[in-house]
Amino acid sequence: MIRIDPHSFSENFISEDFFKSQARARGLELGVNDSTPGAGAFLRFLAFSLQAQSVVEVGTGSGVGSLWILDGMRSTGTLTSIDDEMEHTQIAKLAFAEADIAQTRVRLITNSVIDVISKLTDTAYDMVVLRHNPEDLSFVIGESLRILRSGGVLVIDNYFGGGKTPDAAQRDPRTVALRDAGKIIKNDTEHWVSSMLPVGDGLLLATKL
Repeated sequence: MIRIDPHSFSENFISEDFFKSQARARGLELGVNDSTPGAGAFLRFLAFSLQAQSVVEVGTGSGVGSLWILDGMRSTGTLTSIDDEMEHTQIAKLAFAEADIAQTRVRLITNSVIDVISKLTDTAYDMVVLRHNPEDLSFVIGESLRILRSGGVLVIDNYFGGGKTPDAAQRDPRTVALRDAGKIIKNDTEHWVSSMLPVGDGLLLATKL
């Protein structure tokens, strides 16, 4: 009997629509590391559960993750998406236009994440999703704690780093940064309640106390 892989089954449980598929294809051409369909579906579920009005996304990519998040947010909500690559911003704009997303619902910022996130308002956001270069993670985690409301959720997408993060023998800067981020969040029980899901390439989740 052929056994179906549970991970593959969960990844394909919710299918991407045409607009997400088109955006993903453009992202692949540029080598963008987008949310997988399974991770995207969970981000939509989480945004809906939080009744999210204001969300920050670090790492716009092709806009695939953004579209999933917007699907779960309130219709009046605003997604602030930050990326330091102009090519990513351009293809994300195209994805939003194709999906008929109102311009008022997305604030796209092309700049250094550190410069932008440090200027965002305290306790003003329901959810922060990190997909950016994790070498900035320790700083961005601290800023996420500042800008999230109580009960708001921080998500680190692609936390497994292509399978490297769980392997202690892997010591490249990117993997070490991801591993250290997990330790920071897990050990800071005064500020976070954390969990991890083996969805996509791993989701590290933390709710602000």
